[in-house]
Amino acid sequence: MLNLAGMPVYVARPDGPGPHPGVVVLHQLFGVDGSVRRGADRLAAAGFLAVAPDLYHRTEPGAELPQDDEGRRRGFALMHRMDRDEVVADVGRCLDWLRGPGGAGPRTGLLGVSLGGHAAFLAAARLDVDATAVLFPGWLTGTEIPLSRPEPTLSLAADIRGRLLFLVGERDHVVPPAEVARIAAAIPRHEVVVYPDTPHAFFLDGTTPAAEDAWRRVIEFL
Repeated sequence: MLNLAGMPVYVARPDGPGPHPGVVVLHQLFGVDGSVRRGADRLAAAGFLAVAPDLYHRTEPGAELPQDDEGRRRGFALMHRMDRDEVVADVGRCLDWLRGPGGAGPRTGLLGVSLGGHAAFLAAARLDVDATAVLFPGWLTGTEIPLSRPEPTLSLAADIRGRLLFLVGERDHVVPPAEVARIAAAIPRHEVVVYPDTPHAFFLDGTTPAAEDAWRRVIEFL
C-alpha cells in the first residue's frame, strides 16, 4: 500500500519496463476490498499502472466492508460523510502521483464502479483525464448524496473534456432505465452500453458474458 499524505492507496504494477498508462480505480460502497484489489490487479495484468485510493480515509481509514446488509448500512453512512471537493482532490493526488513519482506514461484514466462511478464522473468533469469508464453510477441525476451537491453531478457533463464510457445493466435497481435515458441524453458524444437482463454490481468479480464484455471494453477504452 502507498500512503499519499495520509490516504492509503492500493497499487498494482504491470510486469515489464514502463512507462505504462495509469488508471485510478474508484471503489464501490464497500471500500477498497478484495474485489477492488483484484480489479486493479487485472488492469495491471493488462499493462496498466493501477491505483485504488481509500475514499473513506478521512472518516474510517482502511474500511473494508462485508458485502451484506450490515456492510451496506455502514457504507451508506460513510458515503454521506464524503465531500465533493475532497474526493476530487483525492483523485487529483492519485493522478499527480501516477504522472510523477509513479512513473506512468502520459495517458491517464479513471475507472469507477457504483459509488466510485459517481466519483469518477465528477472527477472527469473537474480534472484533466484522457478517458473515464463509469459503471452503474448512482445518484447522478439528483442531489440525494453529498457528492451530488450543490447541483446534480450530471449537470457537469458538458465539462468532461476526455472520453467517457458508461456501462450499466438493464435491470439495475440503482440506475433504472429512465435514469439511464436521462444520462445518455446528457452525454451524447460519449458511449453508453446497456447490458440486457443484467442487474447492478455485475462487473468486478463477475463471470457472466456481460462482465467479460465490460472488462474487454474497459481495457480497450482506457
